[in-house]
Amino acid sequence: MAVDERAGEAGTGQKARLADREGFLAWAFLLPSVVYLTALVVAPFGLTVAFAFSHSTSQAPSYRFAGLRNFRVVFGDHVFWRSLIDTLALTAASTVLVVVFGTVLANVLLADFRFRRTVRTAVLLPWTTPVALSAISWRWLLGSAGSPVDRILREASLLHGGESPLARAPSAMVSVVAVHVWRLTPLAAVIVMAGLAAIPRGVWDAAHLDGAGFWRRFFGVTLPLTLPVTAVAAVFTAAFTVGDMAVVRVLTGGGPGDSTQVLPALAYLRGVDRGDVGSGAAIALFLFPLFLAGVMVVLRVMRRMGHRP
Repeated sequence: MAVDERAGEAGTGQKARLADREGFLAWAFLLPSVVYLTALVVAPFGLTVAFAFSHSTSQAPSYRFAGLRNFRVVFGDHVFWRSLIDTLALTAASTVLVVVFGTVLANVLLADFRFRRTVRTAVLLPWTTPVALSAISWRWLLGSAGSPVDRILREASLLHGGESPLARAPSAMVSVVAVHVWRLTPLAAVIVMAGLAAIPRGVWDAAHLDGAGFWRRFFGVTLPLTLPVTAVAAVFTAAFTVGDMAVVRVLTGGGPGDSTQVLPALAYLRGVDRGDVGSGAAIALFLFPLFLAGVMVVLRVMRRMGHRP
């Protein structure tokens, strides 16, 4: 009995010493994150790389090494290059507009007015609504005769005959950008609001006492101090835009005539709809260095400006 008690005390002491080790605790807390990243990021990325260099199709899923064949096929396709240009244009336009509108919206929501909490909650609805559901709603608003948007555009003489904004290439791309801006502006506003709330009130009061007007305080105080969080909002907007395929697939289907096709939707079209898994993976893999380069540029610009995210 005494031997069991001593063994139990020794085991308890060993567990206590193990729990006191900083390295053990650090790995214990990191382990869930490591498992999560491995299962949801590293493993899918590894499979994408493997499929990009294979002859895999939906009819022949077994792995056969193909070298650079899929990349040569993709780079020789004019639809891929057009989708790449559309992806870059869509991401750039959406990011600029979302950051501008998000900054304006954040300043408005921080003002003291009646029903401020209700308005804040309502503003967040576009971000919390499922992407596919909001895209379906916008498809009805922009593509159906008799919808409120259709009536407004016809009253303004911007639409004629039986056409809709989704039937022509320029207006279809404008519609895709508008839906992305509508959906992502609340996220940017919340991020910028966090930066605005961190600025001491005395900084604005001092600028006001110095005689600085609204625009001088905005460009001389508010904008420089919120630049780090604005850059974070820009990175998030670019990430959600460049990797999103639901808006294009539901709203326009990439048309008319591949005029609104983007790389994620094209990868899904080739890899899943048409069963060419290798080509679809090669297109999807092309997004990774593209986005990584964009993030590195933003972080380098922020570091040169003296901010270390």
